[in-house]
Amino acid sequence: MKFGVSTFITDQGIRPAPLGRAVEERGFDSLLIAEHTHIPVERRSPYPGGGDLPEMYYRTLDPFVALSAAASVTERILLGTGIALVAQRDPIVTAKEVASLDLVSGGRAVFGVGVGWNREEMENHGADPTTRGRMVNERLRAMRELWTKEKAEFHGEFVDFDPVYSWPKPVQEPHPPIYVGGAEGAFPRIAELGDAWLANRTTPEKLAPKIEQLRSTAGRDVPVTVYAASDDAATVEGFRDLGVERLLLYLPTLPESESLKTLDQLAAVADRFR
Repeated sequence: MKFGVSTFITDQGIRPAPLGRAVEERGFDSLLIAEHTHIPVERRSPYPGGGDLPEMYYRTLDPFVALSAAASVTERILLGTGIALVAQRDPIVTAKEVASLDLVSGGRAVFGVGVGWNREEMENHGADPTTRGRMVNERLRAMRELWTKEKAEFHGEFVDFDPVYSWPKPVQEPHPPIYVGGAEGAFPRIAELGDAWLANRTTPEKLAPKIEQLRSTAGRDVPVTVYAASDDAATVEGFRDLGVERLLLYLPTLPESESLKTLDQLAAVADRFR
């Protein structure tokens, strides 16, 4: 089982370059970071974690800027979004951002995607929460055309463009892996468009039946990465026994000195199971 780090990079915590360097130096294989463009002042959508929305949600850096900074000081780790809010993103611009990250990192980009939970946030982007699932699927299909075709063309319900040139193309072929976040409602999306399931804040007990359900829906064995995983040894062992491909241990958003100490602790846990 592989080990990576998941976190929110904000203006209050460790900067992306020293974070990326520290993650790689400690033997982790990946760094995936969260995205929120903004948080509306008047909120109706309940926070999935319960209670008040943590401050880090209000202050995230642009993920592709942050990951490019991390790419500039690393050579090995995968660099990805966990998750990019595709319903809030122009697909042509996003395709270029993902491909550019893949190019500057030497083929290390991971495109973690999801539909999002904050309805007010997506409404500010002109997205209809009731159709966001169909929109995300279509935008992902359009992005795959942009990544893989010299003259890309797409005509759909939400995305419509005549033949275009779009460079750079990704280094990875046919494109960077798409890690699909979400619960069982995302399983058809994974079956059609995903290379892996990005399961969020779960336990081995909850995950086990979902893996079987995903395999049944997809008709294949889908790799599983767990985002924001606990560093509890028994929990880590449970995920390993399930055959989880990668655990993204959760790093709280902290100043640099505290982040480095926490990464040391997470690395010690990972070393026990490598």
